[in-house]
Amino acid sequence: MSVSRRQLLKGAVASAPLFALAACGSKAGQAGGGSAGLSAWALTGGPEQVFKDTFAAWNSANPDHKFTVQYFANDSYKQKIRTSVGSGNGPTLIYSWAGGTLKDYVASKDVVDLTDKIPNLTKRVIPSVLDVGKVDGKVYAVPINNSQPVLFYYNKLLFKQAGVQVPTTFGQLLSAVRTFKAKGILPIALAGQSQWPELMWIEYLVDRIGGPEPFKKVFEQTKGAWSDPAFSKAFEKLKQLIDAGAFGNRFGSVVADNNADAALVYTNKAAMLLQGSWVYTTFTGDAAAWVKQGNLGWFDFPTVEGGVGDKSDVYGNPSNYFSVSAKASKQNQDQAAKFLDTYNLNDKACKELIDMGLVPAVQNIEGQLAASKDKDFLEYTYTMTQNAKSFQLSWDQALSDSQAQTLLTKLSQFFLGQATGAQYIAAMNGTIK
Repeated sequence: MSVSRRQLLKGAVASAPLFALAACGSKAGQAGGGSAGLSAWALTGGPEQVFKDTFAAWNSANPDHKFTVQYFANDSYKQKIRTSVGSGNGPTLIYSWAGGTLKDYVASKDVVDLTDKIPNLTKRVIPSVLDVGKVDGKVYAVPINNSQPVLFYYNKLLFKQAGVQVPTTFGQLLSAVRTFKAKGILPIALAGQSQWPELMWIEYLVDRIGGPEPFKKVFEQTKGAWSDPAFSKAFEKLKQLIDAGAFGNRFGSVVADNNADAALVYTNKAAMLLQGSWVYTTFTGDAAAWVKQGNLGWFDFPTVEGGVGDKSDVYGNPSNYFSVSAKASKQNQDQAAKFLDTYNLNDKACKELIDMGLVPAVQNIEGQLAASKDKDFLEYTYTMTQNAKSFQLSWDQALSDSQAQTLLTKLSQFFLGQATGAQYIAAMNGTIK
C-alpha cells in the first residue's frame, strides 16, 4: 500500500494499490444509471473551480451529453457516497480517494474497467499515481486533481515573538508546544470535530517511530498487526502532546470543512497546523494580505528520537479519483470515459491548478511550477513528494469503510481522554477478521 514518491513522480510502478456548475441542479443519484443524463459529484473548496470550469467546457462542446454536477463538503460527501453507490443511486462519475473504498467498489461491481478507454489521459498523468487507481492491474479510477502531501504550516510572526525555531525532532516540537502554551498562544490548531485531521498525527508518529512497515501489515490485514510496538509508542508520544496542551481544550469544536483550523493560524491565535497541501489555497484565498506579508511558513513532520522511520516519508493523498459507475447506461459510461480522457487534467485544467497553488498529478511540469507566483510552496511540496522514500495513503482511505469508521471514532475518543492507546489498539485488532 505504500508508494515510493520517487517512484510516484518518476513513473515507476507503485508497490500496491493504496491505499454548482450544476447545470440544472440534479437530484442526488438521478443520473447514475438507466437512461438519465450524465452526473458527477465532487467536493467543495480546493480545486472546486477547476472542476466547474472543466465541466463547463465539456458541456459547451457536448450539448447533447451535458453533466450535472453537485458539490459536497468533505464529511457530508463521505457519508452520502457510501449509501448512494451501494444502493445504485450514485452519480455517473464517482469521486473517491481510491484505496480500500475502490477495492470495495470493484468487488461489488459498482465501477467499470477504464483501462482501454483513457489512452490520452494515461500519457498525461504520473504513471504510479494512475497505478493507485488500479485493482488487479486494471484501471478503475483515474487521478483528477493534485498530489496532496500532509505537512506543517506555521505562523512566522508568532514563532518570532516567542523565540521558537522550526522543530526538526519530536523533542523540539514538544518544547515549542510548552513555550507557546506558557505565552498564552495556542501551540497547534486542530479540527477535532472533523476527526480525520487527528489521524494525521498518529499516522506520522507511527511512521517516524517504526517506518511504513507496521501499517503495511495492517493494510494486508495481518492478524494482530495493530500490536506492533510502533503503535503503542506513537500513542505515548501523542499523549505527551495532548497533556502539554498542544491542541488547547476546544479542538473538539473546531471543524475542518469551514477551514476554522487554518483561520486560527492566520488570525495569529495558533502557531502551527498539521494539514494537507490543499490548505495552502485557504491561506492564500482567505488571508492573502497576511500571506503576502511573509507570515506563512511550512516544514516537514519532525523525526522521533530513536525511531527508524525515514524523515522523508510522507502521508496524504496521491490525488483524488473519478470512477465510472457500472450502473450508468452504456452510452453514459462511454461519454464519461471520453470526458476523463480528453478534458480531465488537460493543459487548461493543469494551468488553473498551478495558478491556485496546487501541484497537478501530471508529468513534466517543472517549468510551469518555476514560473508560478506560488513557486516557493509548489516547488517545496513537489520536491517533498519527489524525494520521499514512502508516500502512504491516509489510513481512513486505505482501509475499508467499516474499519475507517472505527479508526476515527476510537481516535477521537483518545484525543478527548475517553480511551487509552491500548483500548484503541485492541479495538482496531478486532476489525481484522
